[in-house]
Amino acid sequence: MLHQSLTINGAVTNTDTISNFNPCLAPRITPPSPPPTTLSFFFSMNHSTKQNPLLSSSSSSSLKHTTPVFASQASRVTHETSPSKDDVPVHGLSEVIVGVLGGGQLGRMLCQAASQMAIKVMVLDPLENCPASALSYHHMVGSFDDSATVREFAKRCDVLTVEIEHVDVATMEMLEQQGVDCQPKASTIRIIQDKYLQKVHFSRHAIPLPEFMQIDDLEGAKRAGELFGYPLMLKSKRLAYDGRGNAVAHNEEELSSAVAALGGFDRGLYVEKWAPFVKELAVIVARGRDNSILCYPVVETIHKENICHIVRAPANVSWDIRKHATDVAYKAVSSLEGAGVFAVELFLTGDGQILLNEVAPRPHNSGHHTIEACYTSQFEQHLRAVVGLPLGEPSMKTPAAVMYNILGEDEGEPGFILAHQLIRRALSIPGATVHWYDKPEMRKQRKMGHVTIVGPSMGDVEERLKSILKGEGSDCKAAVTPRVGIIMGSDSDLPVMKDAAKILNMFGVPYEVKIVSAHRTPEMMFSYASSALERGIQIIVAGAGGAAHLPGMVAALTPLPVIGVPVRASALDGLDSLLSIVQMPRGVPVATVAINNATNAGLLAVRMMGIRDADLLARMSQYQEDTRNDVLRKAEKLEKDGWESYLNP
Repeated sequence: MLHQSLTINGAVTNTDTISNFNPCLAPRITPPSPPPTTLSFFFSMNHSTKQNPLLSSSSSSSLKHTTPVFASQASRVTHETSPSKDDVPVHGLSEVIVGVLGGGQLGRMLCQAASQMAIKVMVLDPLENCPASALSYHHMVGSFDDSATVREFAKRCDVLTVEIEHVDVATMEMLEQQGVDCQPKASTIRIIQDKYLQKVHFSRHAIPLPEFMQIDDLEGAKRAGELFGYPLMLKSKRLAYDGRGNAVAHNEEELSSAVAALGGFDRGLYVEKWAPFVKELAVIVARGRDNSILCYPVVETIHKENICHIVRAPANVSWDIRKHATDVAYKAVSSLEGAGVFAVELFLTGDGQILLNEVAPRPHNSGHHTIEACYTSQFEQHLRAVVGLPLGEPSMKTPAAVMYNILGEDEGEPGFILAHQLIRRALSIPGATVHWYDKPEMRKQRKMGHVTIVGPSMGDVEERLKSILKGEGSDCKAAVTPRVGIIMGSDSDLPVMKDAAKILNMFGVPYEVKIVSAHRTPEMMFSYASSALERGIQIIVAGAGGAAHLPGMVAALTPLPVIGVPVRASALDGLDSLLSIVQMPRGVPVATVAINNATNAGLLAVRMMGIRDADLLARMSQYQEDTRNDVLRKAEKLEKDGWESYLNP
């Protein structure tokens, strides 16, 4: 349970306790009355949009500024020339035209996802060569923060969504009143736009937060410092993202400079009590039109100069922490209105608390890895949600992924050169995918692209990332992460354990062989077992003779499967080792094989990995076929030559 106090309008209060909240790891929530079928929904939405009184108004008379320009990538289709409801054919997944306010990298990746489903995406962005322009169905050149332009844009769309929350929300509210379909709802955008209002909203819904209060002058800031202590986080209420709008005061003397750095009190400021976090986590949450909610696996975000730098998926935290983070994210999104993808950023404190940092009502940097790592990317999911398709499966289809943001390291051409050097190295790395946003200008710390690396373990993908950053490029192809650890208590066990290594060689499985004694080097054994999972080891084959404590002790220290190989010793012919291994207490399972049969241990390891490796499974089937054919050849030879010739060739 979490008890969190916070401050609203200067008054410290206690929020309700979050406990026993149903996580969205469970089946999705279905509302009491089911929505119309997908097909009829598309028809009814297209029809209702065309009946919108806004759409029948004159487009020229509604503009107060320069008429927006269309950068068209396809033939123009307007509502005025569209067929009637009864004549509309649905040839793709949806005939709904999705209008996106903003055409940055998020809009670009939305367009990429839309192309896979033949969904038409229009973007509104002031830059003629914005990242989404080349891939969109239509690009309307104009400001997404200008009322007349947004109204004109809305006439050409069936559903309106955002890739940036800093839009003209008053116009969105007006459009909703006139029947325009906005997802998520304008009320949600209004809450998210103002970070202080966002905090107030979530506090009222008992979401755990760092304590906060509004400040209107220097005296108010000093009172906040006395109440919350230092360091103290000062924040702008609006237009704050990627580190912009945040300033830290380490003592009272630094308050004035922090306020000045944020543009002064007229900008609208508030303060937060410093959150002593040990990790920053994030959860991508999808909400459908039917209010069904699905959560993606919890990830860890690592920031560089307040900008998202690296994302690790899944986060290396306990199951309880993952569940708690998912619960908080689920409840936060449940309190908002509208369909789409939301990103919930969280703090994990040293005592295990999960505190909400902020929410974005759109796809997010912390979800870019989902393109390669999950069954449904956050971009496809957002489109599914806003047009009314069923939500897709959010779970990961690879054991581990890491996303690295390509940030500008220099201005202009030198920055492009450095970025493309990194890209060339990344393209030579197995499991790496490069996304380049095609932005025309290079600036320091600007998000220019990203690289996602997927692999069998976090240790494996992080080693590949290190090789890219160190400039090693294709050299890292030789650095293969071992999948099986073969360990033994003494080198006297090696003549037996080498048979497991031979089997793994035969199947092309990378492995490592180490001497790790439970009795002579217990610290080494502890370190090896505790780090095996993170390093990418999937199975441990442990050989031991005599007391044979090694397999059981290792199994107690790692969640990985352990196969114990009883090694024959001089005293009891290996029976003591076998009995020791099979007599593990409940809760500490160790698989075992016959005495000295490391061959079977290697084969069992291959079969276990084959559950998620089609190539290994095929090789195992071929191995079984080969052994069968070998037996048949011997049987045929015996029958043909007779036993005497068979034994004396």
